[in-house]
Amino acid sequence: MGVMKRLSGIVQAKANKVMDRVEDPRETLDLSYEKQLEQLQQVRRGVADVATARKRIELQAQQLQQTAAKLQDQARQALSQNREDLAREALSRRAGISTQLDGLKTQHDQLVEQESRLVATTQTLQARVESFRTQKETLKASYTAAQAQTRIGEAVSGISESMTDTGLAMQRAQDKISQMQARAGAMDELLASGTLTDLTGSSDPLQAELDKASGQGQVELELAQMKSQLAPPASTGALPAGAATGASGASGASAGSAPATEDADDADMVPAEAEAVDALPSSPGATPAPPGTDSSPGASLFSLETEGTQQ
Repeated sequence: MGVMKRLSGIVQAKANKVMDRVEDPRETLDLSYEKQLEQLQQVRRGVADVATARKRIELQAQQLQQTAAKLQDQARQALSQNREDLAREALSRRAGISTQLDGLKTQHDQLVEQESRLVATTQTLQARVESFRTQKETLKASYTAAQAQTRIGEAVSGISESMTDTGLAMQRAQDKISQMQARAGAMDELLASGTLTDLTGSSDPLQAELDKASGQGQVELELAQMKSQLAPPASTGALPAGAATGASGASGASAGSAPATEDADDADMVPAEAEAVDALPSSPGATPAPPGTDSSPGASLFSLETEGTQQ
């Protein structure tokens, strides 16, 4: 017996939970309003029935009064003809009708009182129904506003199911993009290292080595240009020691071989020595700039853009 009670309680609890989840307060209020309208309609029908019964009694009373008046006339006629027996009979019937009229009057008074009470009840119920209708509409509007506010809050905070699905889809898309970018970077590294063969490009290893050496030479050239730009400018009146020694040796050799042309050779050596000084690197291990290149920043930028265009 205890098991059955517990089972019944569990079933009722589950059913109530399901009903609470499915129930809509607006629909419940509408149903209550419809029931109150039905009750009001029933009270109005009761008032109509009581009024009908009262009217029927009034018609019966009118018929009995007409019959009583007719019997009184008949009694007078019987007396005028010296028929006392007929007059007595008519008056006896009239007395019975009078008793019926008294009973009908009592019923009529009761119906009138009952009708008055039903009319008052109908008016009270009508006022309650109107008040409930106003309250019902107010509650429905409040519930609708609260429901809309809840949905907006859930949508903004991402609690709703649609926003959650959208967030998950965006996360999956970002994960796929990251994975594809990582895969593309790995493929580029493998192709650059030669682990994988690029079927769309040249497969000659000698050409690959030449391209690699050319790229390193370009890097060294740009490094040398940057160092020459950052080095302090040399004074025009002094020469490096090596350059001066070379110039003295060259002057001595020229003096021993051709004394007549010594002045001309010295004049020609000045531009040559200046070019040698300009061609010297600013630091050991630096690669000298090739002939015909300008070491100024504007020329370097222009040369870089030209080389990038040619490549």
